[in-house]
Amino acid sequence: MKLFSCLTAYLLALFVTTESFAADMRLAVTTSFHNSGLADVLLPEIKKDLGIDVHLLVVGTGQALKLGRAGDVDALLVHSKAAEEEFVAEDYGSHRLDIMYNDFVLIGPVADTANIARAAVANDAFKAIALDRAIFVSRGDDSGTHRKEMALWETTGLNPQAFDATWYRATGSGMGATLNAASAMDAYVFADRASWLNFGNKGDLKILFAGDPALFNQYGYIPVNPVRHPHVKADLALRLENWLVSAPAQKLIAAYQINGEQLFTPNGKPRAHTQ
Repeated sequence: MKLFSCLTAYLLALFVTTESFAADMRLAVTTSFHNSGLADVLLPEIKKDLGIDVHLLVVGTGQALKLGRAGDVDALLVHSKAAEEEFVAEDYGSHRLDIMYNDFVLIGPVADTANIARAAVANDAFKAIALDRAIFVSRGDDSGTHRKEMALWETTGLNPQAFDATWYRATGSGMGATLNAASAMDAYVFADRASWLNFGNKGDLKILFAGDPALFNQYGYIPVNPVRHPHVKADLALRLENWLVSAPAQKLIAAYQINGEQLFTPNGKPRAHTQ
């Protein structure tokens, strides 16, 4: 009986130890990344190659950075470079690394009453929408996409805060919900290309303007700084980083397509001092 009790206690301790050191981590990602479908490709390969279960917290970039500042995640994959660099400069992130990029696009109804398809640059397209007072659906959620939209309005000299709500509509939602709203209203909308290509409810909408270098959309990976938050799983975050910039992972990113269109271009490179 005593032997049985000792064996039971040993097995229970072994189970608790195994559970305590399970290889899992929390990664804050943007809704645009999640909506692209790429996570469904990458996560099983991460599990297979690294033995890590990556739990995604799908939020806008602004909220992802807040989670990082609070130490509620181990790493971030987001797309607002200026905000990311500020996050690292404030020592909330240990460093930042490029992983991949695509571009933003302006989508709208086939009729294109604002004639943005004829615009020479993105600024002209935004000005044409405002001049026409055509219905425009904004995310309005402090995401990377929303921040980029705000920056583009600013360069036109226009202030969205002063726009009439009869035509400028903020959803306060993620990319998928915002695209659904635009489809329902037959409206213009600013989105990342990957989310648009993976969006099923296109209705009468299409990409009307793209290709301006100002619409470049870079994604960056940031491990949360363990000096500021000692409880984060810095070792797993670093292993994931090294995997994301490895040749096999970069090939997976490059190969991901929808209807023959590539959604992301990989540009990740290992940091010189990582192992």
